[in-house]
Amino acid sequence: MGNKLKYLIGVSLNKKIKTKWFAIVNIILVIVIIGLINIDSVINFFGGNFGGETKITVVDNTEQSFDIFAETLQTDSVFDDFDTSKIEVIKSDKTEEEEIDAIKDNKRIVIILNKDEEEVLTSKIIVESNIETILQQKIIAAINTTKSSLAMIETNIKIEDLMKINAPASIERIYLDETKTEASENMRLVMSVVFPIVILPFFMLIIILVQMLGAEINEEKTTRGMEIIISNVSPRTHFLSKIIASNIFVFLQGGILLFSGMIGLLIRRTTNKSGSLLPEGIDLNAIWEQLIESGFAEKMLYIIPLVILLLFLSFLAYSLLAGILASMTTSMEDYQQLQTPIIFISLAGYYLSMMAPLFEGSIFIRFISYIPFLSALLSPALLLIGQIGIIDITISVTTLLLLIYLMSTYGLKIYKVGILNYSTSKLWTKMYKAIKE
Repeated sequence: MGNKLKYLIGVSLNKKIKTKWFAIVNIILVIVIIGLINIDSVINFFGGNFGGETKITVVDNTEQSFDIFAETLQTDSVFDDFDTSKIEVIKSDKTEEEEIDAIKDNKRIVIILNKDEEEVLTSKIIVESNIETILQQKIIAAINTTKSSLAMIETNIKIEDLMKINAPASIERIYLDETKTEASENMRLVMSVVFPIVILPFFMLIIILVQMLGAEINEEKTTRGMEIIISNVSPRTHFLSKIIASNIFVFLQGGILLFSGMIGLLIRRTTNKSGSLLPEGIDLNAIWEQLIESGFAEKMLYIIPLVILLLFLSFLAYSLLAGILASMTTSMEDYQQLQTPIIFISLAGYYLSMMAPLFEGSIFIRFISYIPFLSALLSPALLLIGQIGIIDITISVTTLLLLIYLMSTYGLKIYKVGILNYSTSKLWTKMYKAIKE
């Protein structure tokens, strides 16, 4: 059995891997992933200004607003989610008309500040095209702060008092719930950005696994090659070879995705100043230090192995289910109908994992995380943001193991009957009789 099993696994893998299509697709995939991770550099290379330096030219007709405006605009407390190092504020000695004539040549933002007896300060924002929404909000906020400062100066308020008024308020966060901390809040922020990116490849690999396994079994049935194979090996060996080969292929494909991502991040690290994929204003190092202080980083020592085990078992469960269903069909059209519920289940798990922070404290979402097929996508998200604990994910793993045992035991009976049955009528009746027998 061992030699036959290895032979069938090798044949199945060679069909998938040793093809020009596999090589071409993965070369394109590697290039696309690296390009997406470094999309800002790609855009800049082709003449774009993705994340480039923003030059703001100020025509100060009040003769006392520029310093206040520039300092306010480049203060981190105001630019809490925008990189202030990418802003260059220049005081212009030209007129408004001259700056408008020159704006098309260097793609600047021109701010005109005018003194007004009634409103204290009026302004104009002149651009060639659209401005980033966040940048526009910050410019408007800086203009309003400048206006307030000028008004206070005109009323002879002392500089010390003016500094106190303009200084940002000190805010102390107090959590009445002892389980909630600033570290857990930061973890939610990181998870809301990072987790959808990480879980998407897993979701895609599930779809690939389900479709690939069904296509291979149906190909052997439609070409009548199944009869020759089963006459030389047992259905159990054939079933096992398909499960092992499909999972090896998926892990190989996942490894290529991971390798592409690492190369992309390495290139980004060496060519980009920040090297971070997180939104501007999020200090990953500070968040990591908070997680270490809170003890969450230590929990990762057992969280990561449990999540990997859950993902591995989920691939196995999906492949078992796909193999069983494929054995009862005689064409890809029939199998497409049967695999649709599987895709919907995995899609539901994907979206639930992205919306996990919205279900805080919900018994419903905790219960859903125990359900096999959904748990692989949902439980890691809930575990990392602290909505479930080690006991809950242990329950998820246990229920998944129980389902795998049932599918291995009773699914093999269905498989033995289905692979040599070419009838398309009463599909579910055939499955029930196979289990009963």
